[in-house]
Amino acid sequence: MYLDATKKQEIFAEHGKSNTDTGSAEAQIALFSYRISHLTEHMKLNRKDYSTERALTRLVGKRRGLLDYLKDNEIERYRNIIKALKLRR
Repeated sequence: MYLDATKKQEIFAEHGKSNTDTGSAEAQIALFSYRISHLTEHMKLNRKDYSTERALTRLVGKRRGLLDYLKDNEIERYRNIIKALKLRR
């Protein structure tokens, strides 16, 4: 599996408050971004995999919702996560 527990803890430790911080918006956005990049690579090889395409679209929407939340409520946290993950905005 591409995403095991140690990789999740590594992502949470880097972008969250600790390696067990799974609930903060930054940690979830980082995890979604990792999953989105993995699914994007999968879609490049398997163009007709429509179930994965739908899952990718839903993940992008979830990440977009969290980013909008941060942008509306805490702009500094939003700017930091955009810069850290090198997302286009």
